[in-house]
Amino acid sequence: MKGVNETLATDFILLGLFPDVKFVSILIYAIILLYLTAVTGNSALLLLIAVDLRLHTPMYFLLSQLSLVDLALISSTVPKMMINFFSRRKTITRLACGTQIFFFFTLGGAECILLTLMAYDRYVAICNPLSYVVIMNYKVCLQMAVVSWMGGILASTAHTIYTMNLPICGSREIHHFFCEMPAIMKISCKDTSTYELVVFVMGISFIIIPFGLITASYIFIFLTVLRMKSPQGRKKALATCSSHLLVVSFYLGPCVYLYMTPGSSHSPEQEQAVSVFCTVLTPMLNPFIYSLRNRDVVGAVQKVLGKHQVSK
Repeated sequence: MKGVNETLATDFILLGLFPDVKFVSILIYAIILLYLTAVTGNSALLLLIAVDLRLHTPMYFLLSQLSLVDLALISSTVPKMMINFFSRRKTITRLACGTQIFFFFTLGGAECILLTLMAYDRYVAICNPLSYVVIMNYKVCLQMAVVSWMGGILASTAHTIYTMNLPICGSREIHHFFCEMPAIMKISCKDTSTYELVVFVMGISFIIIPFGLITASYIFIFLTVLRMKSPQGRKKALATCSSHLLVVSFYLGPCVYLYMTPGSSHSPEQEQAVSVFCTVLTPMLNPFIYSLRNRDVVGAVQKVLGKHQVSK
């Protein structure tokens, strides 16, 4: 019995999404709907890229990696929240908590690097089109994917090990709907000010530097677009770039708020709202942002639907 109690003592308690809100069930059902939409949208985009030869290009290869990241990111948090809500159980084991932190940071880091590499891909395609096929060859695309995933894994490993070794002296209640580093740091009885500085430096590496590189890429891109004589070419370039810039702003903006500002400056409710935006809303919107403004993807959808109607 003693062993069981000791095991339970190592569990954390997830208070859930906005525990003090009266009609939180409506919000939970809305998030479930967003989750199903995100899974459907990203899966459909992955399928389209796989089956349509016109989408077998570096840009769409990187986009498929982004869809994989988004699928995994939203699936690392929402299913556990759904299980806790419907089962009325709020506990999460230490191992499950560490696993959730690891995947969250791995996928978040991979997405930051991937968005930067996607900006570089657009820079080469628009500013150096004659060398695009040579520079962005298949081997380079694979290396980009590996760098994105490995960069996320390395950063995540360091964060997870430190966070899961923080001493928790009092309540083990996490004021969040999933295990997130800032929420666990708040219930630790150890002074985490030094680690907050480390997180800030990591934020510079994974948020500010990528943002700077993306901005620099788009300055060169817009200068090149302004010199284009073809209105159609200018419109196509701007449509592709605007989709990417929108996704970048949706993702990096909230990350700056969460990890580049002191944890004491925002409440648990604010952190949860931003986390919902990052982990639920953004993965749901990404496939639609890239699809609706992209003629190639729209053409691939029409081709698939046309074949389906002919087969009937």
